[in-house]
Amino acid sequence: MTDRLERLTNLLANLLDARRPLTLEELVELVPGYPSEKAAYRRQFERDKDTLRGIGIPVQVEPLDTLGGGDVGYRVRPEEYYLPELDLTSDERAALHLAVTAVRLEGGGAREALFKLGGLEGESAAPLAALRTEPALPALFDAYRTRATVSFDHRGERRRLDPYGLLFRRGRWYVVGHDHDRGEPRSFRVDRISGDVEIGPGGAFTAPEGLDPTSLLRIDPIAFGDDAPVEARLQVDRGYAAWAIAELGDESVVERHDDGSVVFAVPVVNLNAFRSFVLGMLDHVEVLGPPEMRAAIVGWLETVAGAGR
Repeated sequence: MTDRLERLTNLLANLLDARRPLTLEELVELVPGYPSEKAAYRRQFERDKDTLRGIGIPVQVEPLDTLGGGDVGYRVRPEEYYLPELDLTSDERAALHLAVTAVRLEGGGAREALFKLGGLEGESAAPLAALRTEPALPALFDAYRTRATVSFDHRGERRRLDPYGLLFRRGRWYVVGHDHDRGEPRSFRVDRISGDVEIGPGGAFTAPEGLDPTSLLRIDPIAFGDDAPVEARLQVDRGYAAWAIAELGDESVVERHDDGSVVFAVPVVNLNAFRSFVLGMLDHVEVLGPPEMRAAIVGWLETVAGAGR
């Protein structure tokens, strides 16, 4: 473990010190501890690179030949690695102290980070929530910050995405953005991403002006598909009304009743996704129309109930 730690430390130092991208062969010469056989040192370097990226270090892969020769080099840009001087005021440090003690990331060391920013200031808060983390999150946050296109395997399929935002909803992390493969906005559950997230060069895209990333998650996956949308009407009782408004948006509300229930009008393209959304509210929701959609959902429920007898 000591040898590996020393090798990783030396690798990071050389990547940070590089004024140009360094080839794999150059790095192997500069960093002690790599095997001499090419296939072996390539595998070891890939493991080391993944380890550095896994702890949030932005190892960049850059082409060496502008004519398309395919050769690449590696480096870590200091401006992307080192934290700039923030010059936080006492009130700002107190606000951060309050935030990191009220909402905690699973496995995070937020209090330790506060000491690096000038120490603890003000009173801590009682814990209000604990957010789970996923292995892909550091790379996705880095790509969102630098506006870099990412590639990843999601449910067995390779996807390329311009990340417009990361959201935590219903106990799950989602990344939302422009899907290059589908040519439209999409959202992906982060816990369904397998393997490493590949990050492209920074500044690769600009998010649409005024875009609210939650709007992409709110309509996904009900409104995605190739068929023409059909407006569904559903009534949600008082117990789930606030949750449904947060999911579907205030613009979907068409009626508010004295008993606290709410009627929504929702454009539906993907009936299976809509059915799953409705079933998530159990008997707190009723599909009012159109008749063929209501009949389809009722028929599906009767089939499932019959199969369970």
